Amino acid sequence: MDDLEKKVVEAIDYVRPSLQNDGGDIDYVRLEGNKVFVKLRGACAGCMMAEMTLKNGVERMLKYNVSEDLEVVDLTMEDMQKDN
Repeated sequence: MDDLEKKVVEAIDYVRPSLQNDGGDIDYVRLEGNKVFVKLRGACAGCMMAEMTLKNGVERMLKYNVSEDLEVVDLTMEDMQKDN
């Protein structure tokens, strides 16, 4: 794991308690270039506010604390579709 990836994971771990307080969670999956792939779990998975949480919360925090070039990609729905 390189320094950028470590910073991304640390930042996600920092925001995790906020999601857990609402009955959800977030999993870091991988970093490819400037794309941070994550999965939402619990109450966050399938929530109508999930996109706003990712873009206005997680992605904004990553851009501010790690790198302005980062973009969050949500893999949650891909897993949900595989389960059906």
